[in-house]
Parts: sequence; C-alpha cells; structure tokens
Amino acid sequence: MVLRPLGLGDLLTGVPAIRAVRAAVPGHRLVLATTAALAPLAALVDAVDEVLPARELEPLDWPGPPPELAVDLHGKGPASHVVVAGLHPGRLLTFASPGWPGPVWYPDEHEVHRWCRLVAEGLGVDADPDALDLAVPGVAPPAPAGVALVHPGAAFPSRRWPADRFAAVARHLADRGLDVRVTGGPAEVPLARAVAEAAGLGEGCVLAGRTTTLELAAVVAGARVVVSGDTGVAHLATAYRRPSVVLFGPVSPALWGPPLRAGEQGALHVVLWHGDGTGDPWGTALDPALARVTVAEVTAALDSLL
Repeated sequence: MVLRPLGLGDLLTGVPAIRAVRAAVPGHRLVLATTAALAPLAALVDAVDEVLPARELEPLDWPGPPPELAVDLHGKGPASHVVVAGLHPGRLLTFASPGWPGPVWYPDEHEVHRWCRLVAEGLGVDADPDALDLAVPGVAPPAPAGVALVHPGAAFPSRRWPADRFAAVARHLADRGLDVRVTGGPAEVPLARAVAEAAGLGEGCVLAGRTTTLELAAVVAGARVVVSGDTGVAHLATAYRRPSVVLFGPVSPALWGPPLRAGEQGALHVVLWHGDGTGDPWGTALDPALARVTVAEVTAALDSLL
C-alpha cells in the first residue's frame, strides 16, 4: 500500500518513487491510495495494480488484509504516518519523526528526489528520479495535436499570474499562427473565459471545465507547447516531455521545478523565477516574486522553444 492522496503535481512527482517500490517488491500487488479525482490518471502508472480512493489524512477504507508493506509518500508525519500504520502492515516505511523511525527529511530537497531517497534508503533499491513518464490515455483528446496550451489557474492566488498577462501571452501565440487553447478545472471556467476573451480568442478555444482528467492529460501529451504557473499541468508537460514555460513565485523551482530529463536535447522546459523561496504557496494574494515575471520574459521564452 502506497499513500499519496494529494494534488495532480504531487502524484506525478511521486511516480518514480512508486516505480521504485514496485522494483523492491516485484511479486506484490501494489495498491496506490490517492484521491478519487486522480484515480484515472493513477491507472496510467505502469507500477500500479489497483487504486484505492482516499482523502488527505483520513483513515483508509481498505477491505483487504493488512498489507505486507505500507509506504507513506504523503509527508514527514506523524499525521500521515498514522494513516498507513492504521492498516497494521507487516512493514512500514516512513520518514523519521518523533516515535517513528526512518530516513531523515531534508526541507531543501527536490520533491522527486525526496521520495526516491525514502524508497532507496528504506527498501534498499535503486530509485531513478527520471522515471517520470506517464502512459498516454486511450481517450480522444478534445483538441488536435500541436495546440499551444495556456493554463492560467492554480490552487491558490499566490501562484496565479494575472489573467491579463496570460491573455497577452495567448495573443502572442495566436499571432505566431498557433492554435491556442485555454485549460482549467470546472472552478476556473470564468478565469479561462476572461483570458480567452481578452486575447481575442473564440469560445471554442476554452477547454476549461470541458475535460476529464484523462482528456486533459491527452491534450497535454499532444501539445506543441505549454505555459502555466507552478501547478499540476506543468508536471504533465514534464511527464509527457512537452516544451513548457513555467512561472514560479512563492516556491523555488529547485524544490518543484521540471528536472532535466535524460535524452532531452537542450532545454525543453524554461523556468522563470525572481524569488527567494520565502513566499507563501497557500497565500491569498499574488506573490511579489511571481508579479515580477513580465509578459516579455514569457513570450521570449516561448519564442526560444518554438
């Protein structure tokens, strides 16, 4: 049993560690406990045999016998440690915290490397941080291949670049002759429509609220380029090796940014950041570091990729 009931980006950064768990116990059935919304995407990870719907820091509704191994890929504990320990597993792997043995948690470690190290040290197996690839969903994407994706949303206001700047970027891409689509979740439909309208794009360019998780992944997998903030879509671009420009603010890209992938020629992902890592990723106002990212910087980065 592997615990990871968080957001889209959290799931995708944990994929190499999940694959390493599979390598450590190849004869076992691997059950991934993640959110119901991410269950279809989790099924695209070749190491996962079964997905158990779960909610953050809530007891798992597991009807089976105690697992032989339970791995906490949620956090440093102890709240998440209790969730996996409640299954009474034969063996428990967690980061060290008072009363819980395990590898030491380093706050300045990249998210992908952190969970790979937990599995490598705890289970004595190689964990490849580059094992981030995701299978392409077997669904028809709601947009043709080669579109330019603009994703203006983020979970918290501190990580949302202003809509008028995203609109200027979308207009720039359209002026270059690209087919631009604006993505987002159901709650981000008004934002996506505002960006599209300000950019002079038609209503048909707005995909926000019209895609399932798998359809969104399929669109990203075929995209010509992706521009977004520090959010889950950026991690999809990494998983599918699609060129991207990612705008960071309160959080350092050294912790959550797209890593250099093996076999990639040149810089496939451009990260823009003017911060010091002291911002609040859950803040209710635009982070000053993100506000310092200009439209000209973003369009120049896109031009370099295109």
